Amino acid sequence: MSNVPYISMKQITKTFGKVVANNNINLELYSGEVHALLGENGAGKSTLMNILSGIYIPDRGSIFVDGKETKFTSPKDAAKARIGMVHQHFKLVDVMTGLENIMLGQKTGLFMNKNRIQKDIKDIVDKYGLDIDFNKRVYDMSVGEKQILEIIKVLYRGARVLVLDEPTTVFTPQETKKLFNIMNKMKEQGCAVVFISHKMDEVMEIADKVTVLRKGETITTIKKEATNPNQLAELMVGHAVDLSISRPPVKGDKDILEVKDLTVYDAEGIEVIKKLSFKIKAGEILGIAGIVNSGQKELCESIFGMQKVKEGEIIFEGDNILGKSTREIIKKGISMSFIPEDRLGMGLVGAMDMVDNIMLKEYNLQKGLFINKKPAAAKAKEIVSQLKVKTPGIHYPVKNLSGGNIQKILLGRELASSPKLLIMAYPVRGLDVNTCYTIYNLINEQKEKGVGILFIGEDLDVLIQLCDRISVISRGEITGTVDASKTSKEELGLLMMGIKNKVQED
Repeated sequence: MSNVPYISMKQITKTFGKVVANNNINLELYSGEVHALLGENGAGKSTLMNILSGIYIPDRGSIFVDGKETKFTSPKDAAKARIGMVHQHFKLVDVMTGLENIMLGQKTGLFMNKNRIQKDIKDIVDKYGLDIDFNKRVYDMSVGEKQILEIIKVLYRGARVLVLDEPTTVFTPQETKKLFNIMNKMKEQGCAVVFISHKMDEVMEIADKVTVLRKGETITTIKKEATNPNQLAELMVGHAVDLSISRPPVKGDKDILEVKDLTVYDAEGIEVIKKLSFKIKAGEILGIAGIVNSGQKELCESIFGMQKVKEGEIIFEGDNILGKSTREIIKKGISMSFIPEDRLGMGLVGAMDMVDNIMLKEYNLQKGLFINKKPAAAKAKEIVSQLKVKTPGIHYPVKNLSGGNIQKILLGRELASSPKLLIMAYPVRGLDVNTCYTIYNLINEQKEKGVGILFIGEDLDVLIQLCDRISVISRGEITGTVDASKTSKEELGLLMMGIKNKVQED
């Protein structure tokens, strides 16, 4: 490894209005290493990488490439410096093949030498040990295949620095392992890889160095061998964080919810849930794992009366509520709460304040001509106090708050109704470490009260630690239900890919 960093970012500062996103940040990237970038939401990671990719221009600071100061005024400048970024949301054309996506936007003159391009791509595939069918259309590819295609696109353009932004968020363990093999191959070939992730175990497995950002500033750069997950979490947050998740025992044996042979079609007539059945006991957390778009969203919305169901039964405390709308469920007094994936829109109304958002769920139950806001205001103050919501006031529009505070308000509102069943879709997605563990503790408090909980998550480590049982959905079917205390990420990964259990629970 050279003593001179391939990329050196010095005193990088970037502001957006009054918000200081990056404040005198320093970062050095060496060839032949994987460099992890850690920080809470809003710490400045994405802004810094967008500067490195030429998307943003820094207000102050310098970027050096191979020891020479370089100005990046567009993504083209970053590409010339052999820097490529694979974003969390892929930039691929779904109806095109893998090869067509790689060729898209290339300067080829009047004639395109397709054979030459294919040979160049094959050389890259062989060099880095990649595996992909280039004739397959993107819409037929798995998430892992799309990620590999994005990486090949960047390598084909000659990148020596690869920035991966939360690349394993919705991966199976098997796909993560493949990606890590690719990253190690790139390291061997002298590339520098920036790995942005919130998964501490993955950072400890793949990174050589870790740089921690907090509130837009560089806190430290440290070798992986000299640190541990707890120390990294403390550096990110600014105080000690307990990274353990408790799993209180299930106290009751009464079924709070039973779903029988649930079948759902989407607007285009495609079957998205196929005869799906499961039970949840009072005081039990049933986790749902699955690759994205496997039917999780439709399942939640079906139970809560927001999705039209073709056939089946949804039995809540012995009462079949199939066919009832959300409003009918609430009016009937059925004690059920739903934390949707879409916090602003389906969960809360962004332009409204806390008080009005709390009233949204209760105004139908009020009697008389005039609406009394006092109970909702009192509840809002209680939520702010109990969940430590950072807001200028209970009458402040929720859309102006951070994602973590919005989620706390949504969770606080739903828990305030004392539900017997709590349905949660990705409740900690995109939240900082501290807020995540606050929410895990709140979930366990509900469990101890006898609440049945359906928890849809994407972090398999969390599902294993938090849940009592885990059902895995693949293409609308349950491929297996396992005891969370006895399973592994690898077993869950196989189920997510559609490889069914030989023995399933009843």
